[in-house]
Order: sequence, then structure tokens, then C-alpha cells
Amino acid sequence: MTGETMMSPGFHRQFSTQEQTPQICVVGSGPAGFYTAQHLLKHHPRAHVDLYEKQLVPFGLVRFGVAPDHPEVKNVVNTFTQTARSQRCAFHGNVVVGRDVAVAELREAYHAVVLSYGAEAHRALGIPGEELPGVLSARAFVGWYNGLPENRELAPDLSCDTAVILGQGNVALDVARILLSPAEHLEKTDITEAALAALRQSRVKTVWIVGRRGPLQVAFTIKELREMIQLPGTRPVLDSADFLGLQDTIKEAPRPRRRLTELLLRTATEKPAAEEAARWASAPRAWGLRFFRSPQQVLPSPGGDRAAGIRLAVTRLEGIGETARAVPTGDTEDLPCGLVLSSVGYKSCPIDPTVPFDPKLGVIPNTEGRVVDVPGLYCSGWVKRGPTGVIATTMTDSFLTGQTLLRDLQAGLLPSGPRPGYAAIEALLSRRGIQPISFSDWEKLDAAEVSRGQAAGKPREKLLDPQEMLRLLGR
Repeated sequence: MTGETMMSPGFHRQFSTQEQTPQICVVGSGPAGFYTAQHLLKHHPRAHVDLYEKQLVPFGLVRFGVAPDHPEVKNVVNTFTQTARSQRCAFHGNVVVGRDVAVAELREAYHAVVLSYGAEAHRALGIPGEELPGVLSARAFVGWYNGLPENRELAPDLSCDTAVILGQGNVALDVARILLSPAEHLEKTDITEAALAALRQSRVKTVWIVGRRGPLQVAFTIKELREMIQLPGTRPVLDSADFLGLQDTIKEAPRPRRRLTELLLRTATEKPAAEEAARWASAPRAWGLRFFRSPQQVLPSPGGDRAAGIRLAVTRLEGIGETARAVPTGDTEDLPCGLVLSSVGYKSCPIDPTVPFDPKLGVIPNTEGRVVDVPGLYCSGWVKRGPTGVIATTMTDSFLTGQTLLRDLQAGLLPSGPRPGYAAIEALLSRRGIQPISFSDWEKLDAAEVSRGQAAGKPREKLLDPQEMLRLLGR
């Protein structure tokens, strides 16, 4: 359902009779923030939207999460750029809400505040040995190869021959693909120079992607799986025993799940065609899916100074389908490896003591995007519903929050009378010595990145150091 069809006829006209300019602020400039802003601007002819972002640059996970070899997914940046260039929209980067400015201060300056800051932490495994060198979060690894400033010093040790990824979602497959891709596949992407240099030297030959449950519960999509199966220089390793009896079970499954499981089944049990068989036989690298295994402990090297393996509890399923739970059987298995990447999910963090937060679910408690018990405060995206879904899911969700906010405005539930908006916040930031980055500042940085990339035949060479970015802007 698109934003257009959600609105009742005449919805747009009702606003045009109002003289007031609603001042709205959105915290976070990833997909949730931009889609919320887009909806508000489109459906209210006078609304003014300010986007606040803690990074110096916009676009959130589109820039820092999407894999470098998936440039088509980044095309949404064109739409976001149009939104940011609107006369009624402004971007303010380098502003940390909750530190540089409080949510209460934003609520005083604006008619409404929308929190769309996403999920910036990773879920810990909570097992012994997790702190050993050689154990990383997939989130930090993705941030490292995608140029997230806070991860630029990560320097993962890729000198081992086996890596284990814990989790079986799309991020796990992205990480496996980047670890195993031939360097020439990546050199024309926007992967960072440092990551490309490290991957050229990498000795990783085998990647195991481990999940607590079975083939019917994997969280990755068929597109990502197909890319792994077809990845040059690699072959899949699947145990046909994991797929016994699935042929009948999947007949009842919804179509996307059925197609995904059929592809897994064929790969695990059928003899490949001659061409594929030859390609797999000569492949120097391999990846495999390990099912019914739950991490119990990271095993240290003899000197105890780094990870040398992982102890997995063997599990079995209780229940069926998506809701089946993994229960330990009492058996364990040790898997030697020199690199452990934990990809068991992202989580949102509380932003400010005045904002309600559910630490168990990692979301801001809300009803249709309205933050519970805080009038005029809204949320959209992962911080609203949890870290699931793709960019399209976030778009629909953000449009719904935008719709809720506009309904409340129409019903007179938001403060009436003028609000100062950014003018009030700008004065506060100035007193606190904070230098916000505008969208035209970002466009200068963008031009610098594109021109640096051109020399190497890349779409861009990302700037990694915030100090260097500020210098380029003459700050």
C-alpha cells in the first residue's frame, strides 16, 4: 500500500486551509528518517522537516550497511537526495541527540519529534571467550568494509584459513560473500581501500555459517543464497542429512519459503550439472551451512591469547515452522577456526532518559508510531518495530508513522501556535560549540569521494576520518 492510497480524499486540502507551518524534526537520516520526512512533506503542503544525524554524512544503513557489491540497493539515495534538497527540508549532521541536544529541547522547539535512529548496537552472544581477539560482531565488520568512521581501525586478522559466522540472516551471507569474493569482484565497488587491501591478503578459505535451527528457519532470502551458490571460486558444502523429509514438509510452506528451501535442497542433494560440477571441483574456497548448532563457548588458542575454535551445542527443534525453538540435546561439537563473526542481530539503544524504552524488545513502546505517554513524540523504523525487514518494509512503516502524525495534527492533538524549530536549536548548538553539517556540506564531501574514486575506477572512495571531512569543509 503506498502513501497515496493511505490518505483519504481531501486529506491534502484540509491542511491547505491552515495557516500554521508545522515544524517537525526527525532524528536519524537512514531510510526510516528519510521516508518519514518524504511522507510528511508530500502530504502536508506547509510542513517543514529538519533531519538530525549523529554522523557527518546522511543515509544511515544505505551507506554503512548495504554490501558494496549491491550498488542497485543504494539507488534509494537518489530519492533521499531529492527530499533533502526540498525547500521545506534541512539536514543537520554531526549532531548527537541525547548528548549535544536533549529530546526535551527538541520537543520544545518543534510541534512534533520523530525518533528514527535505528539499531546501532549488536546483540552480544553472552558466552565465555566472546572477548577474545579474533571474535568480532558482524556489524563492526560490515562497518569496517563500508567505511563507518567508528570501525575504521578494526583491522580484522584474516590470516586464518577458517572463519565461522554465527547467525543465518542476510548480513551473515553478506559477510561470507565479502570474505570469499575474488578481489577483482570488489575493486570496482565502493568498498574502502583498507578493506580491499586486507581482503587481497586474506588467507580465509572456508566459511561456516551456523544457525541454531534448521533449513526451514533460515532468515536469509533466495537472492542472497543464489549469489552465494554462484560465487566464483567457491563451492557450497551442505549435508544432505539435514534435509531428510523436508520435501513433503515444504509443500505447505508459503511460496517464498518454499522456493528458498527447494534451492537449498537441490544444492544439498542433487548432482550438479557438468559445468557447475567442474567449477566446484576446481574451487579454492568453500562455504557451508551448519544447522542445529548453538554457540556455547569460544575456544582459546593454547596460549590463551586468541580464538582458535568454537564449541557448539547440538540442538533439536521443538514445534514447527517459523516458531520452532532450538533446544540443546546435551551433545557438543568443536569447530576449529581463527575468526568468529557474530551476526545474531542488531539492537536499538535508549537515546535519552525522558524517552520510554523497552530493553527486552529493544524498541520504544509505541502505538502506530505514537510513543506511549509522550504526546508529540513519534518513532519509525527499527527503533519502532525491531531490527527486521528490508528497505521496502521500512518505507511502508515510516509512511504509517507519518500518517499517524498528520492525523494527530489534523485532530488538533499537537501544540498549536508557532514553534521556533531549528532557530532555537541552532542557538543551543552554537553555545555548546557543536558545528552542524548541512546537506550542501555533504554534497561537497560527496563530490570529493566521487573524484577520489574515479582515479581507481570506483564509484567513490569513502572518507573515513571525521576530522579530515571537517578540514575539507574548512572547519
